[in-house]
Amino acid sequence: MGFVSPDAGSGRARTYEHAYKSILASRRRFPSTSAASVILLVPPEVDALCAARILSTLFKQDDVGYRIIPVSGYQHLEEIRDELVTNQELHTLILINIGSLLDLPSSDWFGDFNSNVAIHVVDSTRPQNLSSLFGTTPEAQRITVWDDGSARNLSEVQAAYESMEMYPGSDSSGSDSEDDSEDYDGESVQGSGNDDIFSSNSNGDSRLPPRRRRRLDASAQNAGPSRLQREEYRARLDKHYSSGIWYGQSASGIIYALSTMLDRADNGLLWRARHPGLTHQYSSFRIPRDRYEGYHAIFNDEVARLNLSVPQPTELNPDDQAIRTCHEFRFSLFRQWNLYDAMFHSSYVANKLGIWQERGRNRLQGLLAKMGFALQQAQQAYQHMDMDLRHSLGQRLENIAPEYGLLELTYPSFLRSYGFRSQPLPASDVVESVSALLQAAGGVRIEVESESGQGGGECPLAERNWSLGDTHDDLGNRDNDKEEGSNDIEQWWMKNFWSAFDALSDDLTLVQRAVPLSKALHRAVVRQGSALIDKRVVRTYRSFKLATTFCQPGTLSRLGLWLSEVLRDRQANMNDRSTRRLPVLVACLNQAEDSFLVVGVPATTEEGDVRKNHFGVAFIEAKERSNARTRQGGTFDTSVIEVKKEDFTTFLEELQLIC
Repeated sequence: MGFVSPDAGSGRARTYEHAYKSILASRRRFPSTSAASVILLVPPEVDALCAARILSTLFKQDDVGYRIIPVSGYQHLEEIRDELVTNQELHTLILINIGSLLDLPSSDWFGDFNSNVAIHVVDSTRPQNLSSLFGTTPEAQRITVWDDGSARNLSEVQAAYESMEMYPGSDSSGSDSEDDSEDYDGESVQGSGNDDIFSSNSNGDSRLPPRRRRRLDASAQNAGPSRLQREEYRARLDKHYSSGIWYGQSASGIIYALSTMLDRADNGLLWRARHPGLTHQYSSFRIPRDRYEGYHAIFNDEVARLNLSVPQPTELNPDDQAIRTCHEFRFSLFRQWNLYDAMFHSSYVANKLGIWQERGRNRLQGLLAKMGFALQQAQQAYQHMDMDLRHSLGQRLENIAPEYGLLELTYPSFLRSYGFRSQPLPASDVVESVSALLQAAGGVRIEVESESGQGGGECPLAERNWSLGDTHDDLGNRDNDKEEGSNDIEQWWMKNFWSAFDALSDDLTLVQRAVPLSKALHRAVVRQGSALIDKRVVRTYRSFKLATTFCQPGTLSRLGLWLSEVLRDRQANMNDRSTRRLPVLVACLNQAEDSFLVVGVPATTEEGDVRKNHFGVAFIEAKERSNARTRQGGTFDTSVIEVKKEDFTTFLEELQLIC
């Protein structure tokens, strides 16, 4: 079926509503089937959980049975595919934030499924696989990509793809080189082999869309484009696939747009899923500031439409469930923490003040003093601060912070009131809590600040082992004496997934319980990152900076983002190789597997700038050149790879020549 768009455009294009109604029609054709007939495959990430939340609500309203299956990475997806291919009841398979890079019509993935099975792809990852978007085979016609409108801008790429598909053989000049005979759907995203085995085969770990070749008769091949045209098409397709990973409209935004088309949007859907999904994209540096503000403006209109009559925010009303726009400070959980700690653990403040040094911490205290905040007052819980200081915080920061280089301390966001149940909750706090549950709700032992602790920067006064609570089996309080590679530990991610999914409900209990966990993760990242910089163990290579650490793998991406932002403005002299702005690699030794887990974070030139991530392509090429044994790092993120310890040095040597 190709792709569906948010609007009909010329009037002939299919929309999200058409795709959703086709799912309902399939359900009605087989009314006696069980929940196994509609299956959602969802990875453990905030945006995907938000999209699954909205879609599950719509399915319940339409009395559609469904099943959600968490998927950790490519190997797990292969296992689930092998199970589902024999499911005779299955008629709809929905991939949320999975599948954009995969050649889904091929037999390596879903080409061998029953012809009655429709596959829907709702994925914000770009670039998209052209065989899923523009393929004409019977297998491709069963796939529907929920596009955000960007596919309409791929007319030149589509023409190149269709020409290479139609004439995959030699060109009209009679040349029949090996390169000309290849079809350009791209490289393999993931080999079909067992991902548990480290492979040095160049096809075993590729993460670009797989190559296919369609055989045509000789007369059709001879009628194909000339050699120059083929070279032009090949270059165009190579550019499409090798330009780096970037992100389009969030999956939750796409599904929320569906709810508005069905006239079912309400504050619950808007808040529980849409706002956290957008905020997560911005806070994890997946979209730049200008695109975030564009999306925010759209949903600001939605907030105004769904909240026509709301009480004044200064009035405490038990029935107040309204969503309001706000300007959020770039301080971590400052409403749930204290002002000093919130600023201390902000990567933006750390970058500008250099808080990993004593001089930087003194500058932070000097900033607070100049604003009129005594250190004791700044280290009190935010809700216990003097009312006049809380109300004047924004104005004081606006007057004083620019002297310290803090020019962009706020960004537009949303918060929701909960009557007497809770203080107003911003979308950023929901994202922080859900992310913490996904990364560390269970499977690791982590100490959090007790409620009696008063903080004070990097040294809390009292700590305790974190526990999610009795209703979730005390996940955080178990004594995990087993090795990290054991099957028991490997299953923690799934329990974390369901805890995070439950946190996106109307019940605030899990979000509030996860706040101390999120604080502990911020402390761990700042503590580890500060140690790496202070001890000068961040090594500068030809084309990237490398930090090797022993932190938990779940916090590795957080640490990479923190280091990338903190190191950005320190690399001031662009002409000096040792100080120019370079991407950051963070490697963590996994002793159980005798391997390094590596995360790549692209360099940025200024605040709010987001660049395409080229590490996915670079990892593949470095692997092939070094013959290193690698595998996908248990995720769908192409900028994450696991490399055998003995191959790590040669892998890095080749990587620095490629990046």
